[in-house]
This record gives sequence, C-alpha cells and structure tokens, in this order.
Amino acid sequence: MKILVLNAGSSSIKFSLFENTERVATGLVEQIGESAGHFELHAKGNEQTKVTPPLDHKEAMQWVLNGLCDPETGVLKHPEELDIVGHRVVHGGESFTEPALITTSVLAAINGCIPLAPLHNPANVLGIEVAQEVFPQARQVAVFDTAFHQTLPPKAYHYALAPTYYEDHKIRRYGFHGTSHQYVAIQAAKHLQRPLKELKLITLHLGNGASMAAIDQGYSVDTTMGFTPLEGLVMGSRSGDLDPAIPLYLINRLGKSAGEVDQLLNKDSGFKGLTGTNDLREIQSQAAAGNKQADLALEIAAYRIQKYIGAYLAILGGLDALVFTAGVGEHAAELRSKITQKLEHLGIKLDTKANANHQQEIQAPEGQVKLLVIPTNEELQIAQECLSLLG
Repeated sequence: MKILVLNAGSSSIKFSLFENTERVATGLVEQIGESAGHFELHAKGNEQTKVTPPLDHKEAMQWVLNGLCDPETGVLKHPEELDIVGHRVVHGGESFTEPALITTSVLAAINGCIPLAPLHNPANVLGIEVAQEVFPQARQVAVFDTAFHQTLPPKAYHYALAPTYYEDHKIRRYGFHGTSHQYVAIQAAKHLQRPLKELKLITLHLGNGASMAAIDQGYSVDTTMGFTPLEGLVMGSRSGDLDPAIPLYLINRLGKSAGEVDQLLNKDSGFKGLTGTNDLREIQSQAAAGNKQADLALEIAAYRIQKYIGAYLAILGGLDALVFTAGVGEHAAELRSKITQKLEHLGIKLDTKANANHQQEIQAPEGQVKLLVIPTNEELQIAQECLSLLG
C-alpha cells in the first residue's frame, strides 16, 4: 500500500510518502503564491528543489505529483500506484472520534468545523479538494488532531458556562496534537514492554505549539489545550493560560480591537512576548549567558508545566511515565531539567547526565517514574491510521 500523507496549510503543503509504514519520500511546498515560494523533495538519496513559486495549491500539488513520479526518485512509476491520501485535519469537533474515509458528507462536516478552527480547517479542506482532483484514483482519509481527545469525560471538557453555550455553539475543550500524543503513548508502551491499557502516562508535546495530555489505559482523560490551541502551556508565540478578563481589559481600557488582541495572544506572546524571540535555542543560550529575562521565560514555562504535572497526577491516581516529545521536548535538556526540579516527592527524579546526552530514558536509578524522550512521528501515525481503516 502506498500512502501519501498531507498536511496542507494556508500557504504550504508538507508531505510524506509511505510504503505501508516505511517512509520513502518526504518534502514540502512553502510560501505558495509568494515570490519566495519553493519546493523540496527528499527520496532515497535523491533530492529535488525548485525555486519558482507555485501560483496556488493545485499547482503545488501537481509539483508534489510530478516530483514523486519523476524517474530519478523512483518512488512512483505513475499516479495510479498511489492507494491512499491521508490528510491531517486540525479540527473534527464532536463529529469524529477516529479517522474517516472522506465522502461528501464527511467533507461537509469538516467544513462545518471551520468556525471552531478558522485558521486551519479552510486550508485542510482546500488540501482535500485539490488532492481529490490531482489523485482521483486514490482513497482519501481524514485523520483529526482532536479525535484522540474525544475520550475526555464531560467533567474535563465542559467549561463553567451556561449549558446553551455548549448545546448551541459547541463551546467546550477539544484538545489538539492528538495524533502526536497517541503516537508517543503507543511508543512508550512498547519501550516499557507493557500493555498500553495498563499504563498511566503524561505526555508533553513541546514545540512552537505545546500541549500536555493525561492518558489512562490508552485513553486521553485531560489535555491542556482547550476550545482553541491558545489555552494551556507557554508556547513559542501563544500566551497559554490567561485570566479571561485580560482581553476585556486590553479592549476596554487600552483601546485594542478584537483583532489586535487575537494577534497579541496568538502571535506576539509566549516566549516571543517574554524575550523577543520564539527560538528556544537562542533563549537557552541567552539564559546561560546571564540574561535574566530569558531565564525568567524558561522558569515561567517550566513552572506552568510542573503545575499541570501535579494536577494530572491527581486525576490519574499515579504515574508510570512522563514522556517528552516534539522539537523542544526532544532537544531542550535545560528546559527538561527545570521541569523536573523539586518533583522528587512525586517519584520524578532526573539523571542529569542522561538528560544532557538526550538518552531515551533520563530518570535517575532511584526515580519511581520513568522519564522518556520519544521522538514524535505524526506522519507515520497518520499512515498507520489509514492502514487500519482501509488496509
């Protein structure tokens, strides 16, 4: 089975081609419609790059097809070899608890979630529509970032608002990064050589966007992101948890528009707001050089994660492993160290040498909780979901 995994954004398309679960090609098209747009393809030692910007998503998808079918790459002899196109869809609302074969009604439901994810779902829909046109012979599957968190109990996903806001407007906690949290939970169980249904896990997806999940017996029972990806942890440019009155203060007292507040909280806050940059490598370097503001930013981020660890330990009633993943979680040893400080009373104790060497297990011998660093692979998880559904 040949599976093309697509992640379509408003001005980009990221893709990976799998033969069953083996990745044979990967690439991206960036800045679609802009003068700096370009195409990259990496396949079995063969690399292609184009700097002529594609005019639109259809042309960008055609580049993907032409690159995969280029005789030099050797990954597809002709388009009809492609069996499945798996699409990452950010928001499935309450309609989807698992991957879905894309039909007219499924596409309509994804469109119906656009008010819940106005920045992401329109691009996801566009990617689906273009892929259906460029790869008409392939079956199209949607895999939803929100699906894994649909197992949250009502007490975890309801906000303390009048029921009409949920019943009429579907305002609730949805959670995101579900594909990543699910993948690393499965990999953690394999590493520990224990059934996932026996484990209590806390997974930390720490990247430019960041979230945590409490996973009990393989099911997500709580997560830090909420109605939107803004809630929760300190992120690259998102504020995370915030007093709900602050946006009202910014509007009513400082005269900011709703659009300006949205820009502030989503694009100009988090690490970027605290330090001027969302590059954690630079922030850690500045902190090591004595920059107090950079060190404070790391302390704020770690402190918030520590509070969630405590909260999730309480609702899980125990913990087998704390799992770090994504770009920051996998590589930022200093932040991992700050996160695990003063948690020895919870059975969490870091091995500083293993942590500095980015080993897979970074807990001290006397630690009761396993501390794992597991690289995420959302594309592989999507391919596996497609195989489970159609393979």
